[in-house]
Amino acid sequence: MKDVEHIFFDLDHTLWDFDRNSSETLAELFESYKLGDEIESSETFIAKYQEINNQFWKLYREGKIEKAKLRYIRFMQTFEIFGLKKDQKFAEQFAADYLEVCPHKTNVFPGTFETLEHLAGKYPLHIITNGFKEVQGIKMEKSGLGKYFDLILSSEDVGVNKPDPRVFNRALELTNASHNNSVMIGDTYEADIVGAENVGMKAILFNPSKANIEAKTNQIYHLTELIDIFA
Repeated sequence: MKDVEHIFFDLDHTLWDFDRNSSETLAELFESYKLGDEIESSETFIAKYQEINNQFWKLYREGKIEKAKLRYIRFMQTFEIFGLKKDQKFAEQFAADYLEVCPHKTNVFPGTFETLEHLAGKYPLHIITNGFKEVQGIKMEKSGLGKYFDLILSSEDVGVNKPDPRVFNRALELTNASHNNSVMIGDTYEADIVGAENVGMKAILFNPSKANIEAKTNQIYHLTELIDIFA
């Protein structure tokens, strides 16, 4: 890819394997909270939670729900689906335990370190994330990702979420980069790809599940494909 001088990555679902790390955490909490007494299996619980969590994160990206509510309401609604009579206080404690454990998980996508080793020798690398600010740094440190990146920008630092152009413009400003010489790599089409392209950046969609994306955009299915793209 020509004229690229700065590479920006999303973190969750792009480098840090959010689904795997989250599932491991939820399975542990399922056992410690003895939810198996009321729910058929941890797999059933996790699948339903992930569905509900994705819905609420979409609302969060769109600015339709506050972070404080997002933290617990996703669990509260999951409990309600299974007929568990758990109040907000219980959901808040469960959420706190989840956020205490999950960021310490270290699963990353295949090829992450191989790819970053290659790119870091050639380009300044940066992170732009919508994830909760207080846990993103822990994820970076515990997984060994932190050493590769010059800037880690949380959308909370800007006050709005991707795809809002203010997030990308702030990242460009902080890194002295230009939209003409920068590329964004992320897994969420609307937040990462559309958001970046709307400010004039190049963009590459990380699509490991090979989901059908109707819009025409640059895509990769494995992170090591970036080694050839930025040879």
